[in-house]
Amino acid sequence: MVKIERSFPAPESLAKEAKKATGKYDRPDVIERLKRDFHNKCYICEMKELQDPNVEHLLPHKNGRYLERKFDWENLFWSCGHCNGIKNNNKYDGGIIDCCKQDPEKYLLFHLTDNTVAIDVTDIKDEFQNRTAMLITEAFSLKNTGMRTYTSDERLRLLQKEMNILYKQLEKLHNNPSSKVISRTICSLLKRGSAFAAFKRCYVREHAGEYPQLQKCVSLD
Repeated sequence: MVKIERSFPAPESLAKEAKKATGKYDRPDVIERLKRDFHNKCYICEMKELQDPNVEHLLPHKNGRYLERKFDWENLFWSCGHCNGIKNNNKYDGGIIDCCKQDPEKYLLFHLTDNTVAIDVTDIKDEFQNRTAMLITEAFSLKNTGMRTYTSDERLRLLQKEMNILYKQLEKLHNNPSSKVISRTICSLLKRGSAFAAFKRCYVREHAGEYPQLQKCVSLD
């Protein structure tokens, strides 16, 4: 999960649809804006080029019980069906970090060790941090159904693949630390819009002593 810059004003359809008895919050203008703002990747697991995109509510509207949430542009997020399904659990109703208003990288540490994803928090007493860390971890590890086992494993496989691409480029830079071409290639991999950016950026920050020339690419606002 990385910081997302949400565009304004809100899509025009939201105000119109909110006045209808059976209004829709996923009209084409909403879809287009969310897809662009969120770099067409799930804001939770950060998988890109989604084949099953969902318009997800950060705070649940509970089938219209909270109507003000249903059409609130700032409450609409771009997610995959896998993560949306996991988040649709009462334990997350209290809310998670709003990545459009806060920078998750300031509060969470993203680690991949062997075949395990671990998300650490900077403040163990912060409920929002803890819920967010749990949600992201479950996106890569929850296996309570056959399909969820498959989709969790697929995200872990793609994360490992992306990290291996980064590791190979870092090895090249280690052997040729003055190469601007390699540095530019790595910085491209570290952009917030890239797949699984939080994991890659965290790794580079935690190895600042080895890659000082890359720290400008992973700086926090």
